[in-house]
Amino acid sequence: MHMADALLSPAVGLTMCAVSVAAIGLSVAKVKKDELGEGKVPVMGVAGAMVFAAQMINFTIPATGSSGHIGGGILLAGLLGGVPAFLSMAAVLIIQCLFFADGGLLALGCNIFNLGVVPCLLVYPLIFKPIISTGLSSKRLSVASVLSAIVGLELGAFCVVLQTTISGRMQLPFGAFTALMLSIHLAIGLVEGAVTAAVLCFIHKTRPEIIESAHTGRRISGVSLKTVTVTFFAAALLIGGVFALIASRNPDGLEWSLDKVLSREQVEAADDEAGIFAAASNVQETTAFLPDYAFAHDPENAAGTSAAGIVGAVVTFALAGAAGLTISMVKKRKRAVADG
Repeated sequence: MHMADALLSPAVGLTMCAVSVAAIGLSVAKVKKDELGEGKVPVMGVAGAMVFAAQMINFTIPATGSSGHIGGGILLAGLLGGVPAFLSMAAVLIIQCLFFADGGLLALGCNIFNLGVVPCLLVYPLIFKPIISTGLSSKRLSVASVLSAIVGLELGAFCVVLQTTISGRMQLPFGAFTALMLSIHLAIGLVEGAVTAAVLCFIHKTRPEIIESAHTGRRISGVSLKTVTVTFFAAALLIGGVFALIASRNPDGLEWSLDKVLSREQVEAADDEAGIFAAASNVQETTAFLPDYAFAHDPENAAGTSAAGIVGAVVTFALAGAAGLTISMVKKRKRAVADG
C-alpha cells in the first residue's frame, strides 16, 4: 500500500508530509522515558527490522491476481506500545523510501500517515488496547490483533483513496476505486491479523513482560532480553534474506486496484510529469542504492533481493534502535536536570 508520487498533487503530498512530521514531533515529545528505557530500546530496533523484512514478502490473494504484505503497525504496537511503535514504523518507511525507492518521496508523508499514524496512534488505542485492558490472554490478544489489523488496513486503504481523489491527477471513479481497495485490503487484513495474533500470542507465552510493558507503559526491568533480541534479529535476517525470494510477483492491492480503474495512458501521463515530481525522483535515484530491493545494474539477480533484505533489516535495526536510545537518553537527562 506504499503510494507512488504519481498519485498525488504537490499540495496533498506536501500537506501530508507536514502532518506526518508533526506527528513524529509530537510522538517524540509525548513518549515517556519509561516507555523507551534501556530494556525496550533493543526490542524497538529488532521489531522494526522484522517488520521491514516482513513487508518484503508479498503473499498471493487467491482468485484475484493480486498480492499483499503485512503493514506491521499493529504488530509493532502490540510489542512496543502505540507511540514507540509509530516512531519505529516511521523509521522503516523512511528507510524504504530513501534507500530502496519503495514509495515516492513526495508520498512519504502519506505513507507514514496511512501505515503508521492510523494503526499505531488511532486503531491501537481505540480498539486494540480496550479489548485487552480487562485481561491479557491469548484469546483477547487474537481478537484484538485480527480486528485491529483489519480496521487499520481498511482505514489506511480509504485514506489512499481520499488522498488520490483529492489530488485530482487521475480521473478515478471514486465508488469503484473505494470498493476495490476496501475489498482487497480486507483479505490482506485477515492474513495480517492472523500473523500478528500468532506472533503476539507466542511472545505473550514466552516473555509476557514484553507485552505487558507495551500496554502499561512501564519499563522492562530485571529481565535479560538478549535471547529475544538475537532471535528477532535472526528472524529478520532470515525473512529478508531468504523468504523474500519466494514473494509473490503479483501486483499489490493498490496496484491491482489502480489497474482495474485506470488506463495505461493515464498512468504514463502521470509518470511523465516534471517539476517537483522530477526533483523527488532524482533525489531517490541518488539515495536508493538497492532500488526496488534489487541491484540497480542487475535487477533480475536474486542475490539483490537477499542483499536488500539483509541490509534493510540491519539499517532499520540501527536507526530504530538509535532513535529510541537517543530519545531515552535525552529525557533521562532532562529529568535529572529538573530534579536538580
